[in-house]
Amino acid sequence: MHSTPNTPSPLVALVAITKHGVAQTAKLAKRLPEAEIVVSEKFAASLPALANTIHVLSGALSGNIGDLFSRYDQIVFFVSLGAVVRLIAPHLKSKEEDPGVLVVDDNARYVIPVLSGHVGGANAYAEYLAALLEAEAVLTTASDVGKTIPVDILGRELGWRVEAPKINITRVSAHVVNEEAIAFVQEAGAENWWTRPTPLPANIHLFERFEEVDLAEHRAVLWVTRRDIAPELWAQLNERLVVYRPPEEQ
Repeated sequence: MHSTPNTPSPLVALVAITKHGVAQTAKLAKRLPEAEIVVSEKFAASLPALANTIHVLSGALSGNIGDLFSRYDQIVFFVSLGAVVRLIAPHLKSKEEDPGVLVVDDNARYVIPVLSGHVGGANAYAEYLAALLEAEAVLTTASDVGKTIPVDILGRELGWRVEAPKINITRVSAHVVNEEAIAFVQEAGAENWWTRPTPLPANIHLFERFEEVDLAEHRAVLWVTRRDIAPELWAQLNERLVVYRPPEEQ
């Protein structure tokens, strides 16, 4: 899992291959001295003195994407969105493995998470960069746009581990963003899991024990617990259950 602004020191690359892109990269780099700059040889000399580590591209950017994917948690391209999509397409594996990929336009008005916005942390990093640039983060992930529970990464900053088949996560995420009735059962773990500034959505109903939930009235169950869950219960709640395991110290 890749780092996000909520975890220590994500490895960040700021990538530019045009005159305007290099200029915007330099402005942002002053605010992000820990980020590394990746720049085309043609414009490397135009960079001002910076504290950042600078890498001059060897050859075309397309031949360096694999290396960028393997080295960085967040890759910020000052390159057109269409070009970035074509560049990264041959290197995509899965949302659990791919780094966050973001695009900033030439005028630094918009920060767009393109890849691994959710699990890879690009959405959160886009909002962080937008604040630095006084720009707008363009988010399209349903749970972020709708300000609701991100099923696949809920409690990650608290050390919670998600336990469920992938199909359950997909199905339950859809129920959440479609505003269907969801039972949130918390029997363990820290209670400060809701970190958004907006109120908890009305379709999320809170319970202290699983036995309190009327399964006929709820489309899915999010269950924070240390209990062992019998295979029969997983089968009964076919694709409707996602479990979170908090660390023992919570």
